Amino acid sequence: MKHQRVRDLMSDAVVRVQRGTPFKEIAHLLLEYDITAVPVVDEENRPVGVVSEADLLQKMWGGEPDGSAEHAEWSRASAGKADATDAAGLMTSPPLCALESWSVVDAARVMARHRIKRLLVVDGDGRLAGVVSRSDLLRVFLRTDRAIRTEIIEEALVKALGLAPSSVQVDVAHGHVVLSGRLPAHVSAPLLEEHCRSVDGVVAVEFRPAGEADAEGPAAVGS
Repeated sequence: MKHQRVRDLMSDAVVRVQRGTPFKEIAHLLLEYDITAVPVVDEENRPVGVVSEADLLQKMWGGEPDGSAEHAEWSRASAGKADATDAAGLMTSPPLCALESWSVVDAARVMARHRIKRLLVVDGDGRLAGVVSRSDLLRVFLRTDRAIRTEIIEEALVKALGLAPSSVQVDVAHGHVVLSGRLPAHVSAPLLEEHCRSVDGVVAVEFRPAGEADAEGPAAVGS
């Protein structure tokens, strides 16, 4: 299946700073644009780091350890941030970035693995092109049931599995896909379900063999 690409969902209006941007200017940008972090780029617009609210707040408490071994180790790793006066000293580097060509699945996997809410997006030359967030990725679940059904029939049934469009009945409601019919010997129900789950916007997939579907039909009509 052809998942949507990061370039289709990202925001290309990105507030950015350079290494020499002063502390107070960064704080002003975060407040003015109601954002929690800002990318740091070099002279060629390539991301070199990220400055977050947490980085700025170290100025308040000075990065002093609280006595725990875990906190002391973290404090040593970011000891210079409490004394930093510009983006170069405050930023976390290198930044995690996604390519414009990544699928939404690729981006979601990286966000989950690193427990982050957004990714910087770069083009093929490594220049900052945008930013994609968790909420951006969730937009794939706003696809209409009709669009999901059409893609399942055209991409999963016909193109991927070589089935006739009418060989399997496809019903979609609120992203829940119900498949019913008789499958040829070379196509198993788990394989069909797997292809359908890979369609963007699908929430759940259920296959009902022809006999089961026929048995449930009268009950549904009489209810």
